[in-house]
Amino acid sequence: MPAGRVTLLDVALRAGVSRTTASFVLTGRRDMRISADAEQRVLRAARELDYRPNLTARSLRTRVTQTIGLVSDTIATDAFAGQIIRGSTATALTRQHLLFIGETEGDPATEKRLVQDMLDRGVDGFLYAAMYTRQIRLPAALRGHPVVLVNCIAGSRAVSVIPDELAAGRAAAAALLSAGHRDDIHIVGESADHVYAARNRRAGIDETLAAAGTRVAGTIESAWWPEPAYEAVRHFFTTGTRATAFICLNDRVAMGVYQAATAAGLRIPEDLSVVAFDDSDLASWLRPQLTSVALPHFEMGRRGIELLLDPDRTAGAHLIDMPLMSRASVAPPP
Repeated sequence: MPAGRVTLLDVALRAGVSRTTASFVLTGRRDMRISADAEQRVLRAARELDYRPNLTARSLRTRVTQTIGLVSDTIATDAFAGQIIRGSTATALTRQHLLFIGETEGDPATEKRLVQDMLDRGVDGFLYAAMYTRQIRLPAALRGHPVVLVNCIAGSRAVSVIPDELAAGRAAAAALLSAGHRDDIHIVGESADHVYAARNRRAGIDETLAAAGTRVAGTIESAWWPEPAYEAVRHFFTTGTRATAFICLNDRVAMGVYQAATAAGLRIPEDLSVVAFDDSDLASWLRPQLTSVALPHFEMGRRGIELLLDPDRTAGAHLIDMPLMSRASVAPPP
């Protein structure tokens, strides 16, 4: 066994062939006539010596480093959206690529430095990811390089991967319709048009209810956190307005709804059905467990890598399904 790192020359000597022949066999090239016997000897020698190619030397020859830069705002430290990293890392490894991961915390100077540092290291392309879905402006430093946007969009020419929030809204409304709810469905959360998820979720809800001949009975405006949702819904209950179901624009809002319902002496789902979005850990922790439409962060990371490594990728938004996770918070109206 040779001392130190096994080289291509070591493999060639063990196999009794030239270095060029060994190189052609191990890189899969077929533009040189090599006997089947010589090919098998090279492959056997490589196995016996546990040969690993020198990727640095290969990248200098091919200008391909098999590395990808993932630049994000805060997903690396956000436990929920960090699933994007898991999906992209796992998929990159299956394609013999490694990821360099950098987080900008929204600072343009940090972002510019990260991108340049990754370019200096010869990355083959970039995933540019955001913690929440929104319109972005592609950083100037990334222009002219292979880029796939994950959880954000930047015009029709960019390649992006985003959750199908419109279909998610349809699924949430359909879950309540299937249980028999019609006229007393309320939405809870901030439904501002400038918020991509809120706008599209609401559009899907409205579309599905309209197709069933009904509509949302009202909207309880609240920031997307438990405490303001609790206060807003607690006040709603004091008005005497009837509600048989709430569609919460995320799981944290649903937590506030649960607390307000308990304070009002209402039971979920016997008196009030609740559906939400995100399928965070909260959905399983709440009692009863919450029916929620899942954000597909892992799948977005996976699909982002696949598109980046696909030379025939098409521009535009690639929508990722958001599955409905049915649990115990939905029942027929009382």
